[in-house]
Amino acid sequence: MPDVLRLGTRTSRLATWQAEHVAAALQRAWPGLEVEFVPFVTKGDKTLDQPLPEIGGKGLFTAELEASLLDGRIDLAVHSLKDLPTEDPAGLTVGATAERADPRDAWISPEGLHLDELPGGAVVGTSSLRRGAQLLRARPDLVIRSIRGNVETRIRKVHEEDYHAGVLALAGLMRLEIEDRAQSVLDLDTMLPAPGQAALGIQVRADGGEAARLVAALDHPATRAAVTAERAFLAGLGGGCSAPIAALAEVSGDRLTFRGRVVSTDGARTVAVEADGPFDPDAARSSGLALGRDAAATALDGGARDLLP
Repeated sequence: MPDVLRLGTRTSRLATWQAEHVAAALQRAWPGLEVEFVPFVTKGDKTLDQPLPEIGGKGLFTAELEASLLDGRIDLAVHSLKDLPTEDPAGLTVGATAERADPRDAWISPEGLHLDELPGGAVVGTSSLRRGAQLLRARPDLVIRSIRGNVETRIRKVHEEDYHAGVLALAGLMRLEIEDRAQSVLDLDTMLPAPGQAALGIQVRADGGEAARLVAALDHPATRAAVTAERAFLAGLGGGCSAPIAALAEVSGDRLTFRGRVVSTDGARTVAVEADGPFDPDAARSSGLALGRDAAATALDGGARDLLP
């Protein structure tokens, strides 16, 4: 076992929580292991004055950490899986997928209004094409306006600036212990999550080294199967992290169920797919891969390609 494992992390409160959560789990699995945190500020963290789709979705929050992994400055990096491109960079792999939190989206409303109670033309803040498209699917009269920043910053902007409401991942609020700031949780018929939402991916070098051996102890097979299906669906559609593509897979007993949705950016058209398949905890990745690819093919046959930007 190495003297110290160098863990790369972004510097926001949420990213720090995620890194500390993984470090604590590693130390429980491997008593005596020392973990050193190495902070990074990514392009996505620096560029806050433009909507995410305008500055590029893939790798915005991961590229700097991946470069440091490849050159050996760090041994592992912790990512929100929804931010991680679906294709592994050469030389890197997701060595473990930690157990997922609640993947749903939270609704923030300063006036305490639910989605169906907002006045016509109300402004809702989100930088996600997926969230914006699904909101317009439910309420085509809304105005969707970009809102950037960390979790606390976005909540503050919703309350202090010209927004009637905002949408954030529930898992982030729960991890920061501020879920009471949410007015409600959006149901899955209204808002399917992003592929990989609420799951943490632990990225390591793909050379089978000591770090890969250590982090493998944290892999959660049911989460691995589910997020693999969701990310295979995203990859099969050719969509990046910011595309209006939503997906959620869940394990129940020995079955893996899947719901996917592609929505035009104006919310007017939707292609939805549902599928299920076997779940084998000893072959979690392959369980999810086949299901996600098949669901993507079904969506493409149903016209999903025409809905992607």
